[in-house]
Amino acid sequence: MKIHSLNKSSQQNKTLPSFLEAKLDQYSSTVSRGVKNGRPLILGKKPNRDSLMLQSNDYLSLSKNPQIIKAQVISLKKKNRDAVMSAVFLHDDSIQRDFESEMAQYVDYEKAILCQSGWSANVGLMQVIADQNTNVYIDFFAHMSLWEGIKSSGARAIPFRHNSANSLEKLIKKNGKGVIVVDSVYSTTGDISPLKDVADIALRYGCVLVVDESHSLGTHGPKGAGLVADLGITDQVHFITASLAKTFAARAGIVLCSKLVADWFPYVSFPAIFSSALLPYEISGLKATLEVVKNSNQRREKLTLKAKYLRDGLRGLGIPISSESQIISLEGGREEVTENVRDELESRNIFGSVFCDPATPKNRSLVRFSVNSDVSIFELNQIISACEEFYSSLNIPPKLKLVS
Repeated sequence: MKIHSLNKSSQQNKTLPSFLEAKLDQYSSTVSRGVKNGRPLILGKKPNRDSLMLQSNDYLSLSKNPQIIKAQVISLKKKNRDAVMSAVFLHDDSIQRDFESEMAQYVDYEKAILCQSGWSANVGLMQVIADQNTNVYIDFFAHMSLWEGIKSSGARAIPFRHNSANSLEKLIKKNGKGVIVVDSVYSTTGDISPLKDVADIALRYGCVLVVDESHSLGTHGPKGAGLVADLGITDQVHFITASLAKTFAARAGIVLCSKLVADWFPYVSFPAIFSSALLPYEISGLKATLEVVKNSNQRREKLTLKAKYLRDGLRGLGIPISSESQIISLEGGREEVTENVRDELESRNIFGSVFCDPATPKNRSLVRFSVNSDVSIFELNQIISACEEFYSSLNIPPKLKLVS
C-alpha cells in the first residue's frame, strides 16, 4: 500500500473557501492597519539582552526563584504516574486540593478552586453564577475574560462608567439586583477600583460582588493577600478571581468562593469540565510560590516605592498618569500616536507593552510599563529621561474621559 506524505509545497497549494479567505483578508486592514512596519501594533523592534524590559507581570521577580524551581524539579523527578485529565476526576487527597486549601486560608475564604488560567476562572465562574435571567453590572474597563464569561452564560451585560459608584447605583436602581463585576487594579492603566463604595452598593441592593484581583493578589494587602483583604471587606465580597500568571509567575488561575459554589463549580464550569487539570509539578511550584509570596514583604515594599517613583517622575513632566499601582501607562489615544510612543521608547532600548483594540477601545491605545521589585532607580530614570526628550513633541491630547 502506497503511503502519501504531505510536504510543505502541497500544504501551501491548498486553497481555502472564499468566505474564509475574505475573513482572513480583513485582518490585514484591521490588525495591522496603518502601522509603519506592516506588523501588528504590539510588535515593534526585537529587544536584545541589554534592553530595559517592563513587559512582564512578574511583579515580585519570582520567575527564576531557586526555591520554586527546586520544588518543581523534585516533583518532576518523582516516579508517580501523572494522569492528564479533567480536574472533575480528582479526589480530596490530591496535591491540587492541598494547594486550594492553602490558598483559601491565605485569602480567608471558605474554598478555592484552581483553574487552568485567569481566563478559565472568570469564564467558568460566570457560567456557574449567572444565566439569561441575571443582570451583570460590569465596569467598562473590566477584563475581557469577564465580558466573555457574561456572554457565555447568556446573562445580560450592563456596563457602568469606569470606577463610578454613582453610575453603578443608578443602573441598579433602574434594572434591579444582579451580579457586580470589577477589577481591583485595572490591567491597562493601573488605576484602582473604589472597592469599598462598590461593596457597600452590593450590600445595600442585595447584589453579588465579584472582584478580579489578578493585579493585586501578591502585591497588596497583608502578606500579599490582596486589596479586598487590605480594605477589610472580605465578608462583603462573594467571589475573588485571579490569574496566577502575574505575581505568582505561573500558568494558572484561582477562584475564591464558598463551599457551596466550590462543590458544583467543577461540574458546571465548561473550562473545568473540558480542560485537563494542571500537572503535579506545576502545583508543586505554586505551593512553593505561595510560601515565597507570603514572606516577600520587602519585595512588596520595593515594588511600591519604585512604582511611586516612576509615577511621580512622569507626572512631574506633565504627563497624565491614571495609575495608582505598579501598572503605569503612557496613554497615546489614537493608535498612530501610540506607535510613535512605542518607537521613541524602543529607539532608546526601552520596551513596554502596547495595548490596542481589542484590549482597549480604538481611541484609547497605550504603552504599559509593568514595574517589578528588581528594577533599579537608574533604569526608572532612563524611562523618565526618555519621556522628557520626546513626549511633548508627539502632541498627545489630554487624557480622554469616558461618558456614561
